[in-house]
Amino acid sequence: MPHLLVDISAHGFGHVSQAAPVVNELARRVPGLRVTLRTTAPNFLLQQRFHCDLRHIHIAFDFGMQMANAVDVQVEESAVAYREFHADWDEKVEREAHAMRALKPDLLLANVPYLSLAAARVAGVRAVGMCSLNWADIYHHYCAASRTIHAQMLEAYNSAECFLKVQPAMPMPDFTNARNINLIAQAGCNQRPQLVAKLRLDEAEKLVLVAMGGMKFRLPVERWPHLPGVRWIIPQAWQVQRNDMAALESLGLPFGDVLASCDAVLTKPGYGTFAEAACDGVPVLYVARRDWPEEPYLVQWLSKHGVCLEVQRDALYTGNLGDALNQLWAIPKPTAPVPSGINEAADYLAALF
Repeated sequence: MPHLLVDISAHGFGHVSQAAPVVNELARRVPGLRVTLRTTAPNFLLQQRFHCDLRHIHIAFDFGMQMANAVDVQVEESAVAYREFHADWDEKVEREAHAMRALKPDLLLANVPYLSLAAARVAGVRAVGMCSLNWADIYHHYCAASRTIHAQMLEAYNSAECFLKVQPAMPMPDFTNARNINLIAQAGCNQRPQLVAKLRLDEAEKLVLVAMGGMKFRLPVERWPHLPGVRWIIPQAWQVQRNDMAALESLGLPFGDVLASCDAVLTKPGYGTFAEAACDGVPVLYVARRDWPEEPYLVQWLSKHGVCLEVQRDALYTGNLGDALNQLWAIPKPTAPVPSGINEAADYLAALF
């Protein structure tokens, strides 16, 4: 039976949201496909997103960037972490190559750990990278002090048989193996009637989901003013008891279905939420990350294919979001994009088997 090894970054939820639809489609196409998944992404997310049989190994092969919260990068801490991560680079690659040989995969799909790709080259395993970003360009943007580290990262990425560059994507000018594919997103199922009944919503009430892409970013929502006609859906971990707020986890629905059932989402620029909101026709309020190099490409794309509006960061703390929401809901919705990148990626990967 063919064996696919899938290594996924756990820096937010966007990497899982890109990889899972492709793996699900590939499992549907390739009879008897064995899937081994290696990631430290939370189990509840994997259970919601992966719809095929797989073996899960809880291990990480990268860390992305050190984050103070969902929007603030800790630059100095990240630079130190990368120096430590690369201090014994050749030995680390050999160790991971040994572990990969023991798994005996026919193909590695990496989104987007470069250590996995470097190990695959040493182990003699065919490998494909896939993502809208890469850690080499992110590292160079923030921590360009070490050319050696950056060169090792680029060498690993370019060692892959192909890097499937999921649109909207960063430019990646130093990649020699890049191949553009279209949008990847798993559209949700609108369960609005179920939420109306569960939350006892009035017909005219609006549902707004607060979601920061799988990273901790506690907002002081208990101090927000009550906005007439708005019901907020917030993380249960925030432990806020207000009659205009409901915990996401209490709804008994996958995140994607909740998103598709809402009238807006408040978030930060990230591939997963932006792509899925556009496919679901859900307007997006976002707080800018300014220094995150992927952001301008995501915002430019969503401005064309969805409905979005930037809010200032202080509005997240004061809760003065009423005017912004009304402006957002007044913007006409374009035709929802089609996530054709799922089939494009599955076509490419299936041919390798």
